[in-house]
Amino acid sequence: MTPSERGRPGRDRVSPAARPLALVTGVGRTVGIGAGIARRLAASGWDIAFTHWTPYDERMPWGSEPGATEAITGALVGHGAATTSIEADLADPDAPARIFDEVERTLGGVTALVMCHCESVDSGLLDTTVESFDRHFAVNARATWLLIREYGRRCAAAPGTGRIVGLTSDHTVGNMPYGASKGAMDRITLAAARELAHLGVTANAVNPGPVDTGWMSEEARADCVRRVPLGRLGTPQDAAHLVDFLCSPQGQWINGQLLMSDGGIG
Repeated sequence: MTPSERGRPGRDRVSPAARPLALVTGVGRTVGIGAGIARRLAASGWDIAFTHWTPYDERMPWGSEPGATEAITGALVGHGAATTSIEADLADPDAPARIFDEVERTLGGVTALVMCHCESVDSGLLDTTVESFDRHFAVNARATWLLIREYGRRCAAAPGTGRIVGLTSDHTVGNMPYGASKGAMDRITLAAARELAHLGVTANAVNPGPVDTGWMSEEARADCVRRVPLGRLGTPQDAAHLVDFLCSPQGQWINGQLLMSDGGIG
């Protein structure tokens, strides 16, 4: 990790005691929801550790974004955040523990865990392969459980300040393994609201609705715009503002909820 990744030195560097630390997963592209959330939290006074997995983007239609990690890091540092990035394949069951080890080594204990990672490959009931199905559940469901487990085991946040937020989806048709595994993901996340209550941690799942981060066809984009009463698609900033609120002291009373922040799409 370079000095720039740690934040600006000297008087421009906000002390770790003054800034809580958020671990945001799935921050691989500058246009993504994860990156939008990381930037919003940094602007609100959080230090940020984030994960990404380049091979996933490389096999998706949009491809990888060269220089994305450096650009995201620069934006976070520009908000005064200490930050580090970690390349991690969350299909590996050992990855969550390694991620927390690295974050604690470089930045300290995690106050907020925000999970934006995903495996998302379009396929339906008849054409999904067993391999694809298993990978979706490994990344979207199992990794969520293991990340929350590590957070719960290591939680050093003061009572009432700890936060867990998972980004979910209700999409199923033509995207069955993604929708099914995201459904499992939000159930796992909501379980933490009860099971980690002794730590004073809140846990919520957020469905951000249709957000075009490069995956939508023109047909899908037009259909979503038609169905949203506001006549537009969601943006990463829309999701980021909600997550920022949930992670703030003002968001403490919202707990154990599946929040539909989808523009009212019908």
